[in-house]
Amino acid sequence: MTDTLVTYSNIAVYSAMAIYALAFIMFTLDLSRRAAAPAAVPARVEAVASGSTAVLVEPPLVDDAPTKSPRYLRAAMALTILAWALHVAAAVLRGVAAGRVPWANMFEFTLTATAIIVGVFLVVQFWQDLRFVGAFVSGFVLIALGIAATNFYVDVVPLPPALQSAWLVIHVFVASLGTGFFALGAALSIVQLLQARRAAGKAAGLRFLDTLPAAEKLENMAYRMIVVGFVLWTFTLIAGAIWAERAWGRYWGWDTKEVWTFIIWTIFAGYIHARATRGWRGSRSATLAIIGFTAVVFNFTIVNLFFKGLHAYSGL
Repeated sequence: MTDTLVTYSNIAVYSAMAIYALAFIMFTLDLSRRAAAPAAVPARVEAVASGSTAVLVEPPLVDDAPTKSPRYLRAAMALTILAWALHVAAAVLRGVAAGRVPWANMFEFTLTATAIIVGVFLVVQFWQDLRFVGAFVSGFVLIALGIAATNFYVDVVPLPPALQSAWLVIHVFVASLGTGFFALGAALSIVQLLQARRAAGKAAGLRFLDTLPAAEKLENMAYRMIVVGFVLWTFTLIAGAIWAERAWGRYWGWDTKEVWTFIIWTIFAGYIHARATRGWRGSRSATLAIIGFTAVVFNFTIVNLFFKGLHAYSGL
C-alpha cells in the first residue's frame, strides 16, 4: 500500500510540473501580449473658440486584439490552480504513505514548501491582483521541483528521533508560509527595479512594464508581503528555539542553520526598520528585499547540503 501511494505521489508531482510549465508559458505569453499592446494616449485639454471653456478630449479607442480580454492570463491561472491541486495531492499522498507530515527531508520539504508558495500566491489574489508575477512564481516552483525530484529524491524513511515532535509540524509549516510571502515580496521587488529603470529611460525595450503598476505601488505591495513574512519568520525563530530546548536541552547553540535563520531575520528586520525610519525607498529597499529572499534560498539549499550541524538531517 505504501509503495502504491508513493507511486501515485510521484505521478502527481511530475504531472504538476508539466502543468506548471504550461502555466509559465501562458504567463510569459501574457507579458508578451502586454508588450504588444499600444501605448496609452493621454487625454488633452483643448480650449473652445470663445476661450471661456475648456473641454477634455479623450483619445480615440483602439480596436486591437492585444487590448481585449487577457485569455493567456486566464489560461495561466487555470493551469496554475490545476497544477497546485496535483501538487498538494502529491504532498498529501507522500505524507499518508509515510504516516507523518511530508517535510522530513530535502525532497519532501521542497515538495511541501513550493506548494505553500503557490498557495500563498493564489490566496493573495483575493486581496491584491498579483497575477503579473505569475511567471516568476510558476518558473521558480518548476525549477525547485525539478531539482528536488532529480537530485534530492529519497524513499519514505522513519523520522530521526529529533524530528519526532509536534514542533516539526509547527516550525517547518510556519517557516514555509513565511517563505511564500518573502518570495512574493522578492518578485514584486524585481518588477519594481525594472519599473525604476524604465522610468529612468534604461529599459525602453520592456514595453510590458507600461501595463504594470508604478514602482512606488510595487514597493508598497512588496512591503506588505514582507511584513507578513517577517511576522511568520519571527514565530519560526521562536518555535525553533523552543524545539531545540526540547530536543537538545538548549535554546540556542550557534548551529549553522540557527545562525542563518537569525541572519535572515536580521536582514528583513533591517529592511523594515530602514524603510520606516531611515527613508530607504526605491531601489535600495528593493535590493535589500531580494537579498533577504536570496538568503532564505541559501538557507534551505546550500546550508542544508554543505554545512555540518545538528540540522544535517534536513539534507537527507
